[in-house]
Amino acid sequence: MAIKRPKVAIGFIVAGVLMVLFGTIMCFVVPLVIDDQIVKHTVIDPKNDLTYTMWKDIPVPFFMSVYFFNVLNPAEILKGEKPMVEQRGPYVYRKQCQKENITFHPNGTVSYREYRQYHFEPSMSAGNESDVVTIPNMLVLGASVMMENLPYVLRLMMSATFKTFKEGPFLTKPVGELMWGYDSGLVDFLNQYLPGMIPTSGKFGLFSEFNNSNTGLFTVFTGKDDIRKVHRVDSWNGLTELPYWRTAQSNMINGTAGQMWPPFMTKQSTLPFYSPDACRSMELVYQRPGEMNGIPLYRYVAPKTLFANGTDYAPNEGFCPCRQSGLLNVSSCRHNSPVFISHPHFFNADPVLLDYVQGLNPSEEKHGLFIDIHPQTGVPLNVSIRLQLNLYMKKVSGITETGKISDVVMPMIWFEENGYIDGPIVNTFRTNLVVLPTVLEYLQYILIGLGLATIIIAAVVYRKVKRSNLNVSLSSTFIKNVGAAEKEPVKGSHGLETKKKSISTSE
Repeated sequence: MAIKRPKVAIGFIVAGVLMVLFGTIMCFVVPLVIDDQIVKHTVIDPKNDLTYTMWKDIPVPFFMSVYFFNVLNPAEILKGEKPMVEQRGPYVYRKQCQKENITFHPNGTVSYREYRQYHFEPSMSAGNESDVVTIPNMLVLGASVMMENLPYVLRLMMSATFKTFKEGPFLTKPVGELMWGYDSGLVDFLNQYLPGMIPTSGKFGLFSEFNNSNTGLFTVFTGKDDIRKVHRVDSWNGLTELPYWRTAQSNMINGTAGQMWPPFMTKQSTLPFYSPDACRSMELVYQRPGEMNGIPLYRYVAPKTLFANGTDYAPNEGFCPCRQSGLLNVSSCRHNSPVFISHPHFFNADPVLLDYVQGLNPSEEKHGLFIDIHPQTGVPLNVSIRLQLNLYMKKVSGITETGKISDVVMPMIWFEENGYIDGPIVNTFRTNLVVLPTVLEYLQYILIGLGLATIIIAAVVYRKVKRSNLNVSLSSTFIKNVGAAEKEPVKGSHGLETKKKSISTSE
């Protein structure tokens, strides 16, 4: 048994070495395998069931919450006084998106049109679509600014036209009609005699173009040839650059379509995307790390320079003519209508804008936009895009409907499009991208630790066994020597006695 113990100890030492070796190999191989699987499943490919379905149909709930700025003093505004508004809402709509006409191309791109529908959600809203609010009349006040530099006679004729169709400077109508459209004789008249002046040929509403519409023909990279390009826009409506702005940089179509991004993001990465509704590319920047349902994330937010004017931020000069920082002039892609986009309540804008309107109270928590991204895959976990629609108003001579209105950028509505991964999808996501990699990571360290412990214990046992065997061997040798030593005196004594007998005989 003593002979076998060293062999057993050596066997355990070998097993321990193998565990350490296997664990060390896992430290290098497992991340590579995980990254390879991420690349494989991030590519836009119908074979990737989960990610392709998420890209194609966006199965997570997505909502648009709309807030109206109800005008409290329309008569006083016409006298030149400061506008007073109160926020009404939210009026919440469930947004359904689905990509259709999906066509894959040999050059590693895919084209599609994304259609969207909105359905009112009374249970999530602070009111009904029948609620009545008062907002500036874009048809009257917007058209007035657009005609400011036309001959005086034409302005008089336009003012007479407004009176003929009983269109005043402010609208008091139900939320549903303001959102999705109302019948207007003026719209029919303008489309007949001044075609192209307004963007609609039917009912006129703030979101009449959005419902049951598509965002244009997108062509994006699938990532098959280069995963760093996945979801990046190659062209939009056949264009590789926009025709709206003054510089080549401003007209660039950068980033993705705003739904997914390439994997393996770092804190130095940015989040570029092209928005057809804003008529430009935008870029968000890293703010902080976080966690959602146990899934690590990076939060990206809009930099203060996003809507800065060309004076405060030179690269934005191409988006001018500009007014105060915090406003994006989108008139060039909105039929020259004096419409501006900003953050809600003029958050991150020039403070002077708040002085022109009473009733605004900006805060980052309520009005800042953000996107929470799982950095390893580029998949958004939580999204909140918040924007405000504003109308530039002023007195225009010859058009009496404008009264003595002071020059002001008037907030009309702001909206938030938000959604987050939830339910079975988030469980699958967490299992595949958090739990399994964590288990494998712990397993490799357990193997290394267990292997080292096995080697140490086996080495100690081996040493003890060797010592024990050595002691047994020494003891055995000692006993033999002692036994031999005990026998030698007996032989000597017998000889002495013989010798004595011999002497005695001789005598």
